[in-house]
Amino acid sequence: MDKEATAIGIDVGKHKLDVALIIEGKVRSKAVTNSSAGYQELAAWLARENVELDSCLVCMESTGVYSEPVALGLQALGLTVSIVNPARIKGYGQSELVRNKNDGIDAALIARYCAKMHPQPWNAPTPEQRRLRAWCDRLKALKDMRLQEENREEACAVAANLELVEHIKQHVEWLKAQIKEAEHQIEDHIACHPKLKRDSDLMVSIPGIGKATAAVMLGHVGDIQRFENAKALAAHLGVSPRQRSSGTSIRGRTSMCRTGSRATRSALYMPAVVASRHNPALKEFADRLHANGLPKKAVIGAVMRKLVHLMFAVVRSGVEFQADYQGAAVSSQSR
Repeated sequence: MDKEATAIGIDVGKHKLDVALIIEGKVRSKAVTNSSAGYQELAAWLARENVELDSCLVCMESTGVYSEPVALGLQALGLTVSIVNPARIKGYGQSELVRNKNDGIDAALIARYCAKMHPQPWNAPTPEQRRLRAWCDRLKALKDMRLQEENREEACAVAANLELVEHIKQHVEWLKAQIKEAEHQIEDHIACHPKLKRDSDLMVSIPGIGKATAAVMLGHVGDIQRFENAKALAAHLGVSPRQRSSGTSIRGRTSMCRTGSRATRSALYMPAVVASRHNPALKEFADRLHANGLPKKAVIGAVMRKLVHLMFAVVRSGVEFQADYQGAAVSSQSR
């Protein structure tokens, strides 16, 4: 993207988009509905402002279910879109000593960030990735509901409320059926798309990584080969180490940065626990960290990071996991 591109900031709301356009250092504002008609109205407004759509860089914060449809709609009109981590916008606002907050002020702040930082254009997920992600999110929601109901069932059993126990059991059985249906949808979807199936099969070849984890990675991250290296992927997922020390007064423990996708980190936790016990290369790695005095949670975090590196390696190379080769690689990297 040309650094002279016209910067546009959008504060995304459920029903409304607050837009800030920077022209010759001055901010011009507009509010449109969050709909296809609103996107068309925005494009028409830009035309009246003598702004060419292909010369714009539109920035917005990542707001989950709200930001992506907006980005897709604007891309379809020919606009270049960048979706930015809200923490970056917040930090930029703090650097400007911004004290007030409302939708218009936020849109102007995002526009100034866009003009100053020139963030990278957003790579839109493919339709098959979006569908896979939706089913993975649905599966997790169903499992969370099942756990909640099982806990309620146990509490009612302790209270000897047998009528409610039976009612909850029926709901649990229904949830189990829904979970199986979601799992079948995910498996069938991956099987129908050669690229997804290839990457899933390669990931699952790593001891500790199951089909569910591979599906979450593919749904939430997409094509991991777009990252320059494994470190970049680990940073994107928020499993990179973060140090906290300064001079002689601050000696904080190194911890996981946790700035990326919570869904992928959650999906990697149990595989890391399993791999640290049953994947020989990673078990040796984990045991060495334990012996060096690293806390248990920190060890699991390190194993999560190694799993990300291994997944990147097998997908990039197209070769399934090889225990001897990867064991040597992990040992050399941990020294």
